Amino acid sequence: MPINRRRFERFELPPMYSSIRIRPLWSERYTHEGHAYDVSEGGVRFETDDAIAPGTPVAIELLLPRAPGESDDERERKVYAFGNIIWVNDEDIPGPTRMAAVFTRFVRAGDRERLMSQLVANRYRRAA
Repeated sequence: MPINRRRFERFELPPMYSSIRIRPLWSERYTHEGHAYDVSEGGVRFETDDAIAPGTPVAIELLLPRAPGESDDERERKVYAFGNIIWVNDEDIPGPTRMAAVFTRFVRAGDRERLMSQLVANRYRRAA
């Protein structure tokens, strides 16, 4: 039986409704846009058109999907975090590149709580 080394439980996100923007910390603007596939309290797995080198410190803007009856205000569904790219799919396949980032800290007061309240509301399937 494989050992699970993950510290936090991951949850699947619907990619078409879970946009993500990434910028290296040395950049003033977001340079990569894509879709998130799963998220946890500790990080996110996503894809963008271009790879970001592992070890790169980044700023992350994650837009969580809107639940029925939830506000249309995107500001209430965005989570901001700083992190580091820890994994890049190195397969030589044309198309978007899948990557993962570990969160090092959340940016705004309430970002961690916003993320956690969405995850524990049983809206998302647990990822393998």
